[in-house]
Amino acid sequence: MSSDATRPTSAGVKPSPWHAPTSGTTVLAAALMIFGGAMAIFEGISAIAGDGLFLATRRYVFQFSLTGWGWVHLFLGFVLVLAGCAVLTGALWARFFGVSMAGLGAFANFLWLPYYPLWALVLIAINIFIIWALCMGMHREAGDGRTA
Repeated sequence: MSSDATRPTSAGVKPSPWHAPTSGTTVLAAALMIFGGAMAIFEGISAIAGDGLFLATRRYVFQFSLTGWGWVHLFLGFVLVLAGCAVLTGALWARFFGVSMAGLGAFANFLWLPYYPLWALVLIAINIFIIWALCMGMHREAGDGRTA
């Protein structure tokens, strides 16, 4: 027979910020942010290196140099990776930051469409799914009675 005195209690124990309660959609969104950020980093590196992989359109409204776009994607990729790591902590500010960075990522890849359409469309879809997952995770976790 076991008594209640031998059971560990959590009374008075402060929860660790690294193990904050998060839903599966939030963890998936963080993993996709890290993946999407890594892909944006690769996209930026290849654009800065002047890879012959990209198209050069002459009649596009947003005409930046390929190197300029490379630096934009490289910076945005690093920020997306950092935001994905922050979302894993479960902090509310990290979710809002993740939603805004995923929105910027989708917008930047929309403007990147003429240079590499397939890559841009995949990253747009990933960023939109990240926004959905982060917003859905906030909704689910707010309704289950847990406190952040």
